[in-house]
Amino acid sequence: MENLKQELLEQIEKLTPLQQKQVLDFALELSDEPSKRYPGEKLLKLVGTISPEDLEIMKQAIEEGCEQINESEW
Repeated sequence: MENLKQELLEQIEKLTPLQQKQVLDFALELSDEPSKRYPGEKLLKLVGTISPEDLEIMKQAIEEGCEQINESEW
């Protein structure tokens, strides 16, 4: 087991800082320790990726689809 740890450390040292962060993220997911995860961080890179036009279309679809009551369904 000690050889495995040593080999892992040697391989990690060869990686770029970004790759090391990816290894850490993966290891944390495997260990299932929510206190050490950064779930919001993953979502932050998506901020601003949806165009204002698409956001408006989504907003209208939600308003039209969610604000209607079909009394015969229930």
